[in-house]
Amino acid sequence: MTLPSPRMDKSAVAKFVTNKMCPYAQKAWIALEASDTKYSMTEVSLYGNGGKPAWFMKLNPAGTVPILVCDSDNVYPDSELILDYIRDNTALHSSAVDNHNVDEKKVQLWRDVLSQKIIPIGKKAVLGGSANQLFDLLQHLDDNVEGPYLCGNTITVADCAVFPFIWRINDEFGLQDGSKLKTWLELCMDTSCFKKTIQRSWWWWW
Repeated sequence: MTLPSPRMDKSAVAKFVTNKMCPYAQKAWIALEASDTKYSMTEVSLYGNGGKPAWFMKLNPAGTVPILVCDSDNVYPDSELILDYIRDNTALHSSAVDNHNVDEKKVQLWRDVLSQKIIPIGKKAVLGGSANQLFDLLQHLDDNVEGPYLCGNTITVADCAVFPFIWRINDEFGLQDGSKLKTWLELCMDTSCFKKTIQRSWWWWW
């Protein structure tokens, strides 16, 4: 079966191509919701018979999700590129009452920690390596949670980026009760832009 090329809803300003089980796609999805970006969603199957549709491979020859298409021809074929676009072109970081207190350096630090530490150390723990390194990392990260969100009083792209991975780690290992990281996770799980993206069936990040 060949999936048709996505058509943008008349009320939408962006096309979001995704698979809801992918954590990388999930972080972009959260950011779209948190920023109140108008978008239409097309979900593609990345595995199974028939392969990936030609229009999808044209948008991103690497064959990965997510992809965001804006203004018909501006294509962002990577979750980090999408987060950058949302940070720079929406009100997510500027709509809060205390927006002048959003520390972009702290936001970037969390994004770096995700890619350089949480993702590789979490993968190692899940695949049968020692979980001690992961638990040490989580304890260290706990000290860096500003509260109530990762970087302070408002949602930033840092929260959007980190949530899918910490949510999976909590589901597998459990976060320490009473920790700032678990308090943050529970707050996010009860916040609509995060809650909407949580799936019963989901993938890890490899």
